[in-house]
Amino acid sequence: MSSTFDDRLKAELLRLRSANLYRTRRIVEGAHGVMLDVDGQPCINFCSNDYLGLAADPRVAEAARRALARGGTGSGASALVSGYNLEHARLEQELADFLGRPRALLFSSGWAANLGVLRGLLKRQDVLIADELNHASLIDGGRLSGAEYRRVAHANLSAFAADLQQAQSHPGAKFVVSDAVFSMDGDCADLRALAQLSRSHDATLMIDDAHGFGVLGPDGRGSVAAAGLNIDDVPIYVATLGKSLGAAGAFVAGSEALIEYLIQRARSWVFSTAPPPAIAAAARASLKILRTEPELRARLFANIAQLRAGAASRGIALGWREQSANTLTPIQPLILGDEARALSLSRFLFERGLWVAAIRPPTVPAGTARLRITLSAMHTRAQIETLLDAIVEGLVALHSHTDAAIPQVVA
Repeated sequence: MSSTFDDRLKAELLRLRSANLYRTRRIVEGAHGVMLDVDGQPCINFCSNDYLGLAADPRVAEAARRALARGGTGSGASALVSGYNLEHARLEQELADFLGRPRALLFSSGWAANLGVLRGLLKRQDVLIADELNHASLIDGGRLSGAEYRRVAHANLSAFAADLQQAQSHPGAKFVVSDAVFSMDGDCADLRALAQLSRSHDATLMIDDAHGFGVLGPDGRGSVAAAGLNIDDVPIYVATLGKSLGAAGAFVAGSEALIEYLIQRARSWVFSTAPPPAIAAAARASLKILRTEPELRARLFANIAQLRAGAASRGIALGWREQSANTLTPIQPLILGDEARALSLSRFLFERGLWVAAIRPPTVPAGTARLRITLSAMHTRAQIETLLDAIVEGLVALHSHTDAAIPQVVA
């Protein structure tokens, strides 16, 4: 007798569990800040993308409350029907002004933005050349676009150049797409080199700066500004509002023509209900704080320096050795390789009130399971020292015990 649909699902779930690849959710109660109640247990959060601590900032929450009182909870329709609120328009204007670009277009998520851009701009006769470690939304957007999709070995500029050269005889347009800060490794793309390669081969460069916007560059204007580049070098700029700004959603910034074209052709924008106006109001409040309080970024970079120095003094290797000079971002991975080891150390830390998620395949390549440590401007020096000491203790315990019966932890 053939198995039922649920039987097949249960068998696959059992396989994932036995391979230490099963994932579970943990329930956070209250604001998502550095200090959390997770499944009823107080802990220090070292796995959030809230780099400036704005997700729990009362000023941002107050801006959202005022917008809720004025405009309610939902936008009611897509932006092209009746969902485009004054808060959306103001946020788009302020983002464009901050970045020095003519226009910006607000999306409901980074995933929707990347799919909308790539599916909207690319055609079957076009070629897309992309870093192999790009975010899944860029990978899926590229594949769904119908264009010829070429994945390049991570950060391999020679491979980018070779693929661009091969594409010269291709009849369609050429696009180069890369994360600016890679979300699982914390290293940065060489944007200046990618811009030069794209320019010399008449290709359009698109950059997803989800983890650089609000953190890197002058005034937190992101990775493109940090590299000294502008709209002529990087015509398509995508970033999110749910990380450094502590809100939700994403945006694309570029030329007047780009934004107008996306309004007509980006299906994930055209056919999606517009985000709640209160979320746009919250993001506007966060953007104002980012622009007027540079001390937040200064504290974040001080915390990054403390973590890296403390790890080095304790013999903890963060990131990949060949990337060590290029990981001065809030993302500081501890590569463990084996999924069971990553799960075991994550559980060890959680039991001591430190939440650092174990990241395993398929989120990262096989054999590179890790703890993805992320820092916030709101972490204290004492909290960082506590984490470092606990990691040392946990690594010693890993060497002295077997990993049998390791409990599952969130990824």
